[in-house]
Formats: sequence, C-alpha cells, structure tokens
Amino acid sequence: MTFMINRRLMLGGLAGATLGGSSLALAQSRTGGTINQMHAGQALMGYDAVAYFAGTAVAGREDLTVARGGGTYRFATAQNRDAFQSNPARYEPQYGGFCAWGVANGKLFAIDPVAGWEVRDNKLFVFFNAGVMGLWRADRATLLGRAEQNWPRLNA
Repeated sequence: MTFMINRRLMLGGLAGATLGGSSLALAQSRTGGTINQMHAGQALMGYDAVAYFAGTAVAGREDLTVARGGGTYRFATAQNRDAFQSNPARYEPQYGGFCAWGVANGKLFAIDPVAGWEVRDNKLFVFFNAGVMGLWRADRATLLGRAEQNWPRLNA
C-alpha cells in the first residue's frame, strides 16, 4: 500500500492525503488521548512495539495483547508481550504512536507502521509514511524540539 502526501500537507496547511486516488482524512487533536487508537483501538495499528527494537515491523497477534493507555498493543510472540509488560515505558512509541513529524507541526496524523518508523536513542518514532520520515530525518533536532513542546498540548 502506497501513501502519498499532497502539497497542502507538505506545506503545513489542511491535513489531507491521498490513498490509491481517494481522499484520506487525517486525525486532528480531537482524536488524541494517551495513545493513537485510530485503528480499531489498536496501538501501532496492531504492530508489535517490541519487534521494532529488534529492527523489524511485525504484525502482532490477536491472542497476544496488553491493554495500556486506553488502547491495545498486540505482539508477535509471548516473549515480546512479556518484555513489554515488564517495562512498557521502554517500548511505547513516542507521542502516543502518532506521527512524530505531525506532532512537531501541531497535528495528530495516522501512521504507516511498516514504512514509517525508526528507533533512535532507544526510542520508537513512527511516521505517516517514509516520505514524512525523510523530512523528520532532514531536520531531526529542530523537529524533535518542536514535537516535545507540542505534545503536552496535543495530549491534553
């Protein structure tokens, strides 16, 4: 599945994108909360938070879950579930699992759990897509500072 950002999103205007030629509405702050639950209540769209730290994006299983922060995390293995349960703060994504670039720009965007993620300084950052992740990487220090300032307001 390919996601493309339209010009308005790139310029920080209205949040919008195209997905296979159709419009895809992105989350605004009204859908916030402790974690990104935009995918049927599933944190990280059902992907295994611990697996990212091993360098891979892996879908979690329905029978291996942990409820936390108002959503449900899924895990690919019982070992990953147990690791998360023993230290959830170590594995939880930054900014509640919303797109880090979006948070830096004062918005809460959905993520692409396969193409848009990185583990940096032992923290998981997720992104709308690989293109947005590239924008983040190009100016990481500035955007990280802005995201840290914006997150308390967006998470209220």
